Amino acid sequence: MNEVSQDHVAAQPAVAKGVKRSLVGRVTSNKMMKTVTVLIERREKHPLYGKYLVQSKKIHAHTEEQIAEGDLVEVQECRPISRTKTWSVVRVIERAA
Repeated sequence: MNEVSQDHVAAQPAVAKGVKRSLVGRVTSNKMMKTVTVLIERREKHPLYGKYLVQSKKIHAHTEEQIAEGDLVEVQECRPISRTKTWSVVRVIERAA
């Protein structure tokens, strides 16, 4: 019985506990209190045709400081703060012009 459970544990992906994902995106909205909407874009190559496609996703991130629309920010995973907020702003990489 122990051998089966050990095989099951070994089959799962090796993700270090305590390591949180971080992404870089552009702020599209700052109209909420302590929350900004961040647009995350990534480029993926089409498996058949080889063309690069831009895929995007909008996430809500928690922040205590004032961040303007157009700022480039780094966000990091955190505990669920609300129904839609599970990310927090770590730092502002570039301010909007």
